[in-house]
Amino acid sequence: MDRYQHWINGRRTPASSGEVLATLDPMTTEPWAEIARGDADDVDAAVHAAQAVFSSWRDAGPTKRADILWRLGDLIAEHADELAALEARDAGKVVREVKGQMVSLRAWYHYYASLAYQTEGRTIPQDRASVTVFTQRVPFGVVGVIPAFNSPMLLGGMGLAPALAAGNCVVVKPPEVNSLSLLRLGELAKEAGLPDGCLNIVTGLGQEAGDALVAHPLVRKLWFTGGPDSARFVAERAAQHLKPLVLELGGKSANMFFADVRIDEVVNGVIAGIFAAAGQTCVAGSRLLVHESIAEQLIDAVAARARTIRLGDPVDPDTDMGPMSQEKILAGVASRVDEAVSEGAHLIVGGADGDRPDRGWFYPPTVLAGVTNQMSVARNELFGPVLSVITFADEDEAIAIANDSPFALAAGVWTRDLGRAHRVARQLDTGTVWVNMYRALQFATPFGGNKLSGYGRENGLDGFAEFTQPKAVWIESADEPVGDPFVLRA
Repeated sequence: MDRYQHWINGRRTPASSGEVLATLDPMTTEPWAEIARGDADDVDAAVHAAQAVFSSWRDAGPTKRADILWRLGDLIAEHADELAALEARDAGKVVREVKGQMVSLRAWYHYYASLAYQTEGRTIPQDRASVTVFTQRVPFGVVGVIPAFNSPMLLGGMGLAPALAAGNCVVVKPPEVNSLSLLRLGELAKEAGLPDGCLNIVTGLGQEAGDALVAHPLVRKLWFTGGPDSARFVAERAAQHLKPLVLELGGKSANMFFADVRIDEVVNGVIAGIFAAAGQTCVAGSRLLVHESIAEQLIDAVAARARTIRLGDPVDPDTDMGPMSQEKILAGVASRVDEAVSEGAHLIVGGADGDRPDRGWFYPPTVLAGVTNQMSVARNELFGPVLSVITFADEDEAIAIANDSPFALAAGVWTRDLGRAHRVARQLDTGTVWVNMYRALQFATPFGGNKLSGYGRENGLDGFAEFTQPKAVWIESADEPVGDPFVLRA
């Protein structure tokens, strides 16, 4: 098997302990590569490498930072096939979607390259003409980035690209089940001209390398994508050092269909919301809220479409849905479906006995009808291809059901009534609302959640602002400062 090492200070670096971790192929369930098992010593080396180069990277100026990030975006797109193959095999995501993400990352990095020039401050008027006050937007220093396993290059780019553009240096702890693409990114960043130490990548377990990164005293801010349980631990550890966080967490998003939709035109909106990426996406539209007058018709159409989804090897371009990334997630999904059926839900298609390949961690596309919003399957994120159908009688009930969730990441609204679209979107407690579409992201559009779906924002000007902080500068130009030294000047 190939062995992959850390990327620290511009070079491949083995774990200080010499230990490695196997990374498994979800299609074969067998090891296919090894990564370094990082610990606190490895993280310390990476953080100090970042800290050592921070001041020079900060002072390099926006033009140099922009040029390098622009070239890095081009290199990622040029190596899209290679990077997509690594992620598809490492986590089971279909290669055609992953390749699309890699190609789109060119625009992400180009966008943040342009924002390198946008760390502008402002002047603040004062009563005394001799006093000038202005603000600067300044980088934090060393930033820790911990992306999720389902799309580490895309999700990681949402953190490390704006961080670097703003003048920070970055240490990334990739997901241990899907690290290889980000390790390759380190090499591409060096090829693009990024100075050694600006981007460091330490692989390993969350409770070892991840915890060391969160707790390191030189790490000034943390950007984390994952689930609420892990986020609670991260937030608690970060609070011990009073570190600010950006947390993009899970969801139990409602995909809402009103009675005026044309069933044949919106079925793919349901499919995209839940069965794309085998449901392993934070914005999965796992709660299908449908008006009671069209529920039976929509359920039949979705079930028929679900039966045609091609399960198979994720590197095969004809595959629609690959395996689950991890055996423990597969077991959790199966357990939740069994629990839902025992609570009264009706299995329409899929389930543990549904058709699937003989090998690999596959779970068939599954539709559960007769679900109520109080069932555990409607309250908890499964992170798998399981759709829970809940009916509603009117607009107010639909909004109430959608908002009655511990999560608040995203929602979909499907209707031909423009007035209803605006009313419902305004009342939904989520970070994103899609109308007559689903599962779309763009580099300039802010993304993030409320409640258990996290806080802070990624992408756009809001995401860029997360990686700078304001500094106020006061200048007194009078020959002799005036005022009582024992009274606060105001």
